[in-house]
Amino acid sequence: MTAGARHLTARDLIDEVLDDGSFASWDSPVPVPYPGASPSYEDELLRARQRSGADESVLTGEGLIHGRRVAVIVSEFAFLAGSIGSAAAHRITAAIQRATRERLPLLAGPASGGTRMQEGTPAFLSMVDITGAVRAHRQAGLPYLVYLRHPTTGGVMASWGSLGHLTVAEPGALLGFLGPRVYEALYDRPFPPGVQTAENLFDKGLIDAVVAPEQLARIVDTALRVLLADATVGPPVPATASVPPGTGSAWESILVSRDRRRPDLRRLLAHGARDVLPLNGTGQGEKDPGLLLALARFGAQPCIVLGHQRPREPGDAVMGPASLREARRGMKLAEELGLPLLTVIDTAGADLSKEAEEGGLAGEIARSLYDLIGLASSSVSVLLGQGAGGGALALLPADSTIAAEHAWLSPLPPEGASAIVHRTVERAPEMAEAQGVKIAALVERGVVDHVVDERPDAAREGRAFCERMALAIEYELSRVRAMPSADRLVRRAGKYRAAAGDEPRQGCC
Repeated sequence: MTAGARHLTARDLIDEVLDDGSFASWDSPVPVPYPGASPSYEDELLRARQRSGADESVLTGEGLIHGRRVAVIVSEFAFLAGSIGSAAAHRITAAIQRATRERLPLLAGPASGGTRMQEGTPAFLSMVDITGAVRAHRQAGLPYLVYLRHPTTGGVMASWGSLGHLTVAEPGALLGFLGPRVYEALYDRPFPPGVQTAENLFDKGLIDAVVAPEQLARIVDTALRVLLADATVGPPVPATASVPPGTGSAWESILVSRDRRRPDLRRLLAHGARDVLPLNGTGQGEKDPGLLLALARFGAQPCIVLGHQRPREPGDAVMGPASLREARRGMKLAEELGLPLLTVIDTAGADLSKEAEEGGLAGEIARSLYDLIGLASSSVSVLLGQGAGGGALALLPADSTIAAEHAWLSPLPPEGASAIVHRTVERAPEMAEAQGVKIAALVERGVVDHVVDERPDAAREGRAFCERMALAIEYELSRVRAMPSADRLVRRAGKYRAAAGDEPRQGCC
């Protein structure tokens, strides 16, 4: 925290985030004295109560955020540095279990030095019980949101502080596994500065955002509007549902798709979606600008969005292995929260570099395909523009695929295919046609189920094209979500088995 910054108390955070007057405590009185506590520990507890005004290091309960009922667990750092002993652990676990029983989303706001040293190993082991309760809450398909406050370290950071579907942090907060004072005592030197800060964790892809307390209610509300959206009423059938594929050549589409003015995923979300909440990185210390991951709604239809971020300038980063590890985070979120997955394909090819090879790009493409083919959630993929190579294939498998009229899909850019077959790039147009990369061929093979026309190409329409594509996405998200789930995986795999066969076929998956 910056010099002179004030620690938020638990009550401060509750008052800031919850609707006025809506908080109701779930806490039972803590036993006094603690069973087996030494006189010195009892004295510490008494002073902690007097200093903090709280009876333990956490407060739990429920309230409203923008009118929506939400469970909360908030640390009180002024009570023995927010440390977790047996009473606090029991309180946390009981609150998580109650939130699970009552089907409530849960917001956790830890600020803690970790487990309570005065209680030793039993307090340390309580992190396992708390983690088990969080796991059960998440497996029930309920949102678990975390707001990391200053400071959060030790066993709290290594358990319930690091398990959020969405994790944001207080500006300037000290966050890490090892407390810097412990490091200095053990190694007789200070911990390197700037490492254990909220801003650095964001840069490394470990948290999703750095958010001031006064912004937290808005962020939580946006997330829950997506995660808990009522999508039972389907949209009307859009005009694009009956659009035939274009009749132009494959090479015409390839040239059109390469126009730098063509709308990309950012513009599609800006003009066609709402409640867009970007997520950041893998949560495991990696992020890659080649991929965008977000929560969003298209009309009333919620989804997890993941897709290629087209480079803005030549030489900008393209999709590398970390992108696909981030994509697989999105796949897991979709499955756990029971949300449809939307993948958006728009790439001239994955990163071709020493770093990508050593980072396991081929393996990440394979694992992405593996996860998408077996995804428990419903899914829609969108061919938005270029679709070259394994980078495109890695995001393709879905229950339904939408394609822009001038999108395409190919094992390599046509110039590369021409160089392999004909020893020259000059025959790229011929190769593109022969390989069946254009949307008409993909419709014929049953890969593409819905075509969004371009009038005459998306680069000259901008917003209108994005709005038309968004209506198609809303319709397909609703349609695939309504499909029987029992045979979803068989139907999805069969679609690509048929597409790879000798005989082209007509019709949807």
